[in-house]
Amino acid sequence: MKLERSSGVLLHPTSLPGPHGIGDLGPQAYVFADFLAEAGCGLWQVLPLGPTGFDNSPYQSFSAFAGNPYLISPAPLLADRWLSPEDLPAAAFPPERVDFCSVIPWKLRVLDAAFQGYKSAAPTQVREEFGAFRDRHAPWLEDYALFKAIKEAHQGKRWDEWPEPLRTRRPEALAAVRRELMEGVERQKFRQFLFFRQWDALRRHAAAKGIRIIGDVPIFVASDSADVWAHPDLFKLDEGLQPTVVAGVPPDYFSPTGQLWGNPLYRWEAHASAGFAWWTQRLRAALELVDQVRLDHFRGFAAAWEVPAGSLTAEKGIWVKGPGAGLLSKLREELGDLPLIAEDLGVITPDVEKLRDDFGLPGMKILQFAFSGPDNPFLPHSYPGNCVVYTGTHDNDTTRGWYRSAPGMERDFCRRYLGRDGTDVVWDLIRAAWSSPAEFALAPMQDLLDLDSEARMNKPGKPSGSWTWRMRDGAAGPDLAARLRDLNFLYQRTHSAASR
Repeated sequence: MKLERSSGVLLHPTSLPGPHGIGDLGPQAYVFADFLAEAGCGLWQVLPLGPTGFDNSPYQSFSAFAGNPYLISPAPLLADRWLSPEDLPAAAFPPERVDFCSVIPWKLRVLDAAFQGYKSAAPTQVREEFGAFRDRHAPWLEDYALFKAIKEAHQGKRWDEWPEPLRTRRPEALAAVRRELMEGVERQKFRQFLFFRQWDALRRHAAAKGIRIIGDVPIFVASDSADVWAHPDLFKLDEGLQPTVVAGVPPDYFSPTGQLWGNPLYRWEAHASAGFAWWTQRLRAALELVDQVRLDHFRGFAAAWEVPAGSLTAEKGIWVKGPGAGLLSKLREELGDLPLIAEDLGVITPDVEKLRDDFGLPGMKILQFAFSGPDNPFLPHSYPGNCVVYTGTHDNDTTRGWYRSAPGMERDFCRRYLGRDGTDVVWDLIRAAWSSPAEFALAPMQDLLDLDSEARMNKPGKPSGSWTWRMRDGAAGPDLAARLRDLNFLYQRTHSAASR
């Protein structure tokens, strides 16, 4: 895939400002797209958009295909008259972070009210639109909606704790529970209809402004997901449907004991014998939502770190060969040119680099990793054009936080390399990214706002406290757009709708 020189911002929709406790796909998302266009940026990168489960992480989703209902905005529902102002119960949400414990029940009550409003007031055209949506997405929507309805009826229990007939998907049990939970299943489908409807409208607005959206596909899926429940044969599970091994990475930059993600691992031979149909469906669905996809943990396609189930850390595991070129060849055969970005960070071996390069995929460069010395491959002067540079990602500290806590030797080398005194180090790194040979240059919104560590999005290896940061209303204003627009002009990254 050949990239076109451009720039952009990493900001997940949950981090947008707004009155309802969590960023959503409503008016502030359109304001942000307009800000990017005004700044001359052509890229908006988001994290995975699926319905969040464990610890509210977008990388632990209940589905690899569904959308996150917490991102649905009440504003269009009010405009459609499926909600009235009285359906939005008063709540005092903190503006600077997402309080998921209070936001989730509030949002679900609002969505339930909208469902009732839809049933009583939706015109025929919208009902037909909903029907067409159900038909088009049936291959994953039927399983997902039933999965969520059963989970709701069982007080949120994991699917592997459900009664045995449901756990093992006995046909007669599924038929009975579909009849019993018909209303709940339809409610889940309706939430998905709203998400896709609002996301499609936002994406069309962004495209009209010359903005392409970069999405994120985690290599692994959550164990408590509709995907594992519906397709247990595709995963390494024992006879009791429990994972035999789980995913993680060995000790690294982020954690001295490694990162124990806990996701079940794939039975790649089963995927291969089915022609990688599930993965083809997954990537096709992702590319219907976004313009390009960042493949998270790309090295797992070459080999994955398998940790015995029940382990407390990821220190003891083995590397097990992945599907490699077989999967990517099939995806290219089915989907054509692959608009993919390989997240090739961490322990990268020659086979990973070869897999990336054989398929022409751009890799990632992180400036915060660059300043150990002049031979560091993350230094901008050494970049190939076909790569994507970030000041940092959602997994890193903010650049201000990184610089404050970095070893003195790194800070000194950073100043010497950049030819700056460190007083404006965040924008010095942004300038270094934008001026580099990398075709795509991106920075998290926290860096554009020069924020310290309290604005960090995720702390890998930590059990809680991540994914909550929100941008203040008005923070992405005309002065910031002008400063960014100047860098885009200087380093030939300016994009507009007319240039598309």
